[in-house]
Amino acid sequence: MEIESSEDIFSTRDKAILELFYSSGLRLAELVGLDVDGLDVADATVKVTGKGSKTRIVPVGTRALEALSTWIQQRASLASPDEPALFLNKNGQRLSARAVQYRVKHWALTLGINGNVHPHVLRHSFASHVLQSSGDLRAVQEMLGHASISTTQVYTHLDFQHLAKVYDTAHPRAKKIPK
Repeated sequence: MEIESSEDIFSTRDKAILELFYSSGLRLAELVGLDVDGLDVADATVKVTGKGSKTRIVPVGTRALEALSTWIQQRASLASPDEPALFLNKNGQRLSARAVQYRVKHWALTLGINGNVHPHVLRHSFASHVLQSSGDLRAVQEMLGHASISTTQVYTHLDFQHLAKVYDTAHPRAKKIPK
């Protein structure tokens, strides 16, 4: 997803939001609840508070870090010194969940993506792509902040053939006994 480089401050913010959603698989409420001090650029992580007020540390990819760094520089022109929120609206206050939903839909349409695009689509894409690449369901569960592995399985639409292949490769009792 490419947003033009001659961006205004809100395009810069939106790019950081989109990159962070896809990079880290955050829930909408987690993203809007982020504070500047929750981002650790040196460690490439973000500290989020998820469901049940559980806190977790989630990795942030290079492109998201670049977009966030650009946004943070521009954010200073909007924010009052005591505003902790990472993402701000035009009044310099915390961006609402509804505003983020609107912006995600706006950019999808602007970039020629038809259909009902919403923040959860980016979370789903994150989970599916990480799971496809790594095959590590437990790691994806941790990154998504799911309490139950069954939630992660349903969420990422795992197909049985993939699971059977992992089983056949990894489980000692699945290996054929030599004759």
